[in-house]
Parts: sequence; C-alpha cells; structure tokens
Amino acid sequence: MLTKDTRIAVFMGGTSAEREVSLDTGAAVCSGLTELGYRVLPVVLNHDSLAELDGEKIDVAFIAMHGRFGEDGQLARLLRKRGIPCSGSSPVASEIAMDKVKTKRILLKHGIPTPPCIVLCGAFTAAEADWLVRADIGYPCVVKPTDGGSSFGVSIVADRAGLRRALRDNFGSTPHVLIERYITGREMTCGIIAGRALPLIEVRPRRKFYDFRAKYENCGTEYVLKPVLTRSVYEKVRKLSVAVHNAIGAGGVSRVDLVLSEDNVPYVLEINVIPGLTSRSLVPKAARAAGISFPRLCEMILELALEKNPSYNYCGERSGEESEKESPVAQREVREKVLA
Repeated sequence: MLTKDTRIAVFMGGTSAEREVSLDTGAAVCSGLTELGYRVLPVVLNHDSLAELDGEKIDVAFIAMHGRFGEDGQLARLLRKRGIPCSGSSPVASEIAMDKVKTKRILLKHGIPTPPCIVLCGAFTAAEADWLVRADIGYPCVVKPTDGGSSFGVSIVADRAGLRRALRDNFGSTPHVLIERYITGREMTCGIIAGRALPLIEVRPRRKFYDFRAKYENCGTEYVLKPVLTRSVYEKVRKLSVAVHNAIGAGGVSRVDLVLSEDNVPYVLEINVIPGLTSRSLVPKAARAAGISFPRLCEMILELALEKNPSYNYCGERSGEESEKESPVAQREVREKVLA
C-alpha cells in the first residue's frame, strides 16, 4: 500500500542514447511526487547496474528510464531479484515492446492492423534492399532501428538513394533494420492507464514527420486533444489501443502510436510501455484532458506497481494473463479503484 512514508526511488539516466530524455522524465516525476508529500530518492544510473542503489533502503521503484536497460526489462529484472516492486510492465512485456519485430509478430498474431514490413540484417547491400523494398513494400517507406525509442534513427525515404543513406546511418548502431510501408494519414496516440484508454491526441508536426526534434524541441508541433473524428472511428482507435496494450501484456501505463489512414483505417506503429513524462510528453497531456493532474498520474502509476494483481505489475508469474485467483470482475474493481 502506498503511504506518505513509502520510500520511493525514481530511476533515471542510464547509458542509452535517450539518457537526456530520461533525466527530464525522472526530474518531472520526482517533482510531482514530492509535491504530493512523498519521500522521493532520485537515482541517476550511470552504468547498466544497480550500483547507485547499494546501501539505500526503498519500498518501491519508479522506472523513468528510456531506451536500453531501463525500457527493455533489464532493470525490472534486477529490481525483482532484490524483491523491490517497480512501476511499468513485466520484464517479458517490456522486452517485447522494445523490440519492434517481436511487437509486429504479436500484433499480427492478434489480427491487429500494422504497416507491412521487412527486416534487414547487415549482410544486405543497398541494391538488394532496394529490390526488396520495391517488391514487398514500395516507396515511400519508413526505415527505423528494431529497438530504441524517441524516433532515434527513423527516416522516411522516397528512393534508392535515400534508402542507402538511411541504412548506412542505422547499421552503424544496430545489426537489424525494420523497413515499413509508409501510410499516409493522421498521426494519433492513445495513452492507457490501468487498462483504460485516455483521450486521443492527434499529433501534427510541422516537420516531415514526428521525429526527435519535433518531440523534444519547439518545432511547431501541434497537439490536438480529442481530435475531430466520428464517434465510431474515435472509439475504434481507443479500443484498438487497449487491445494492443493487452496483447503485449503491458502493465499499468503505456502509450500506443498509430496512423489513421485516409480511409480511416488505424494502423498501429508501436507501443511504449515506459512513455515519456516530460513537460512535452503525450500521456500527461491526455491525462490532464481526463481530469488527472501530473502528480496524480505519477501516484497512480505507483499504486498500480504495488497492487497484487499480476496483470498490472511484474510480481505475478502470469503477468499479462488472467490470474487464476482473480476474476475479470476483481480486475475491473482494481482498475476502478486506481482511477477513482
């Protein structure tokens, strides 16, 4: 149970390319929880270990890390070995969500629409990649690393020359590259908290697409809360987002990114099980639209981390699946309690 005496460690930093974003998220979480009167210990990781935690006594961990080690389930596994409850999804669900290829397989298995793709390894030449793109995907296409977030390494390419440049940039940091069909349409995002969808946000970047600069710099990106859509399409996107959350086995909070095609078909791009919580982040914006303040959002995430229900934290052996001891009715009561 979360009380004002609960000792909370907020993990941030790390060694991935998303370290600075993680530091911003961590600082915002610390501020929000401190505002509510909680005892907060900021833990800035500089290595892929828990060395910075040695000698500290904590009751629960808030993972505010993005990228490798923090977002892929490794940190949650180490905390689990120490018997420390933590926010976020199970290590298995986190690993799946971090790997875009594994995520694609899960989505396809559940019949969830997602852009067609191919996966290349470093053995492919640009000419071979171009042939495969023309045969299976077509131009324009989206080139991205199979892991990572914050749109690092993502490019939209229109021809063979652009493909060559994108592959060169990506193969320097990852052995595999994902190439997706580019879907023309409106970019949407849906936050999920305790298994329930928050209001949709339409993202309208002034840049070519919603890249790192559009996300974290003032580049004129417009965020439209509750975008103008027919009621049926709006609810279809929200229900699909919840289906993605459940299919991956995500925990207390996640964010699903989609593109709504010109004929109103939603295509799922990815799911983020540790979404950003900075001043520019999307889940806090959606939460505010639902009447949930930022400090309360952080508090809810911790409440979910401390729940005994295995569907919402790593403690259960069957995380992401229905518990044998708790019926769907009991699970619904947990959700309603947290959202109250």
